[in-house]
Amino acid sequence: MKQNTKYLLSLVIIVGILIISKMAHFRIDLTTDGRYTLSETSENIIAKATDAVIVDVFLEENVPDAFLKLQIETRQLLEEYASANSNIKFAFVNPVPEGAVVEQIAEDFNNRGMRPEQVQLRNNGKVSQEFIFPWAIASYKGQTVRVPLLKKTLGASPDELVSRSVQNLEYAFSEAFYKLLNPKSKRIAVLKGNGEMQDKYIADFLKTLRESYYIAPFPLDSISAKPDTVMAALNKFNLIVAAKPTEAFTDLEKYALDQYTMQGGKSLYLIDQVAMETDSLYLNNGRALATARSLNLDDFFFKYGIRINPVLVEDLYAAPLVLASGEGNNSQYSQLPWIFYPLVSPEENHPISTNIDNPVFFKYANQIDLLDTPVEKTVLLQSSVLSKLNGVPIPISLESITTEPSPENYSSGNQNLAVLLEGQFTSAFKNRILPIENSQIPFRESAIRKTAMIVVADGDLIKNDLDQNGRPLELGFDKFTFKEYGNKEFLLNAVNYLLDDSGLINIRSKSIVLPALDIQKTTNDRYTWQALTLGLPLVMLLIFSFVYTYLRKRRYNS
Repeated sequence: MKQNTKYLLSLVIIVGILIISKMAHFRIDLTTDGRYTLSETSENIIAKATDAVIVDVFLEENVPDAFLKLQIETRQLLEEYASANSNIKFAFVNPVPEGAVVEQIAEDFNNRGMRPEQVQLRNNGKVSQEFIFPWAIASYKGQTVRVPLLKKTLGASPDELVSRSVQNLEYAFSEAFYKLLNPKSKRIAVLKGNGEMQDKYIADFLKTLRESYYIAPFPLDSISAKPDTVMAALNKFNLIVAAKPTEAFTDLEKYALDQYTMQGGKSLYLIDQVAMETDSLYLNNGRALATARSLNLDDFFFKYGIRINPVLVEDLYAAPLVLASGEGNNSQYSQLPWIFYPLVSPEENHPISTNIDNPVFFKYANQIDLLDTPVEKTVLLQSSVLSKLNGVPIPISLESITTEPSPENYSSGNQNLAVLLEGQFTSAFKNRILPIENSQIPFRESAIRKTAMIVVADGDLIKNDLDQNGRPLELGFDKFTFKEYGNKEFLLNAVNYLLDDSGLINIRSKSIVLPALDIQKTTNDRYTWQALTLGLPLVMLLIFSFVYTYLRKRRYNS
């Protein structure tokens, strides 16, 4: 009777545990880096999903071994999203149905803005090429957003590539969910009227921004006709972007920009204080003269706490310039580092510069001095320590590219190329005669609230190349060397930081390190590990059988 009661009690306990586990679901993240714990920002974003959010992942089951970790980590992260909100539904989809032509599928993906990756596989000594599709699509109420799963990095090994991609997964998915679940509200003004860059050269960047923000050109030069109207219209924007102005700003235009900042507006300035273009070298037998460019903004930035100097930064760590030699079919192309093309690997000292895997590409950059003002300043991008400054005017010749530079001449150290300014700004027109009369908009000597501004000492940082048909290529892609740089990612981070109220940009600061095998150590200790993996189970089995036999004999002998 007692035995039956025990069995019944055990059965009741087991059934109770099953019922409780069905009703109360919980997960525990035991990783030191919190890899499987969603940030509070991500949880707040997906909490707004009141209907099904469908995620289709195109990393199908049979992926190459190098990308298996990425597939596994993607699945586990999506399980976390689904656990936090049951409306998140996901599935892993084979992008190449049976009988389909892989090349045609790859072309379709590429046309939809999801470029496939071609990987090299080795099987029984044979090398083959295979396409993989490291992308996902998130859909919500008829809207879709592309989610890149792979972050390409120049010179990275497969393990490093996957590790960086995994670190970016939560940001990629949370950003996509944010776009789907939050209607566009922020407005960006692209300044026009001072010789700014043509739209075709900033088309890729603006196209990407349009997914999250409203964008409109703003003719600042019209302020001379209707000052109050233009200033009131400018103050309705959340961010202004000045993309490489080449004509001087009038005092009235400068006053409008200053008062926009005093109203708490955010700004992104990409400024060239030196007039110099590579095209000038090609058109003038390899020679050109770099000269200072006056934009009438010196006192404007000086009051805020920086000075953009009309000098050229030369850096031994530089991007290549493609030169052609010979004629017709005998033409040969070579890539040589061009010291006027600094390559900057961002230090991860701020969310804007965190997890940018490829270096940022500058062309004829200037140097920024930091001044002693109450505004807080954060240097986002610097040249390498092997840099030097050249004042202008200065003749530049392509012949110098073949001369080996002397490292001892490049000892000026790191030079500031991009700076973030944050805090309570003071007007550049304080204690000055105002360039406007009888204005209905009151003058403000200081900002009504804390605001932010990013200044980059190179207007070409935002410029995308054009293909042979004049169509914009992706920002950061060099059509001559076929290399990818981090310009687009840096600028998107900058805009997201300036406009982000949800804290989404801070997810980038999350550090995830995937454990990888130490190849050297495993090679040296392989016999030890073989002995442990093969011998230890056998030893444990022998000990178990000995103890079991001993206890069995003892029991029956008694």
